[in-house]
Amino acid sequence: MSGLPTASVAETAKVFAGVVAPTLAGGVIKRRPRVMTLLEKMQADASAVQTLQKLRARHGDGLLRLAVPGRSFALVLSPDDVGRVLADSPEPFTPANLEKKKALSQFQPHGVLISEGPERDRRREWTERALETSRPTHHLAPSVRAKVADEFAALGPGPLDWDTFAPVWWRMVRRVVFGDHARDDQATTDLLERLRLSANWSYLLPGRRRLREEFLGRVRALLARAPEDSLAGGLAADDEVASQIGHWLFAFDAAGMVTFRTLALLATHPAQRQQARQDLASGAELGYLRACVLDTVRLWPTTPAILRDTTKELDWHGHRVPAGTGLLVFAPLFHRDDSRLPYAHSFVPEIWLDGRVQEEPSLVPFSAGPGECPAKNLVLFTTATVLATMIGDRDYTVDSSPKPGPGRPLPATFDNFSLRLTGHP
Repeated sequence: MSGLPTASVAETAKVFAGVVAPTLAGGVIKRRPRVMTLLEKMQADASAVQTLQKLRARHGDGLLRLAVPGRSFALVLSPDDVGRVLADSPEPFTPANLEKKKALSQFQPHGVLISEGPERDRRREWTERALETSRPTHHLAPSVRAKVADEFAALGPGPLDWDTFAPVWWRMVRRVVFGDHARDDQATTDLLERLRLSANWSYLLPGRRRLREEFLGRVRALLARAPEDSLAGGLAADDEVASQIGHWLFAFDAAGMVTFRTLALLATHPAQRQQARQDLASGAELGYLRACVLDTVRLWPTTPAILRDTTKELDWHGHRVPAGTGLLVFAPLFHRDDSRLPYAHSFVPEIWLDGRVQEEPSLVPFSAGPGECPAKNLVLFTTATVLATMIGDRDYTVDSSPKPGPGRPLPATFDNFSLRLTGHP
């Protein structure tokens, strides 16, 4: 067996400058609003996708090793290889990647994503049980629906920006996760934000142990009081559970950004807005709005860099891949691949309903395989319910730029923090 094809030092530098650096600058664990505004102006994701497309044209679509000193690291450039890597997790492609473990241990030291072996199996099992991963709709759906209505009904007509939307979102999330007693406990989610901002720096900052213990202690206290109509109801008030709930809150932060962007797409795409309202009027189970959310995550992935490490040496189409090799799946390369997907830069919720997505193993808005987000169905239900509440009796216009309208390619980078809308009765 020969080694993997290797990018030159110059090509590796271009990947770090055009793909890795902008992704890190925007905040992998917690988005940095000012940087995201700058990246939107630069349309950084468009440049990143073009950089990787050129590498694929030059080297083929196999794994491409980067010239990284002291670390075996490779790009995944083939859609089929994306499917293989994600399907064969956690062995021989573990989600507990070296860089990910360093970052996420800041606030979820016992989380499933950075666990391995029997511990991972056990933690994943109870997480899936609590989130009811296998069910399309969680049994707490009526409670979630009521809490969404309570909070979002107050967002009436008028200007709407992220600073207005986010506090309402977080009040709803705290009620859904912990119960109504946590509604106004902003201090806990603020602590998590500080930890996640530190986690953005991964290797460059020491762990903030005291801050982490304060956060986990507050979560344990909320767990001890969690009622049955909350996700945390009945769960043990220990560090392992508190650690995983830290990740649930992390995921709900991303879901909030997706919801706000989807609202902007529905505001500017009248055909899709009409279809969503027709589904709601017919009593359909939010299927079209779920598809709208999925396509928003396809267009602007909340986890652009999906990381895996190999757990043993592999034969990859005749090439040797050493154990401990880091693999990077850059989701925008596949989600926005206009060399393959005619809908790459358009808002097309229908692809999630008509079978087209099943033909594309690299369209992975919630990852895929055994490492797929266990809260996928819960997040889709919650985000679709919020959108149903907001568009039920209101129209919206987008007042900021860029406007994500039909008839032209949608922006490759879309900053939710600077997005401004107006609600109309």
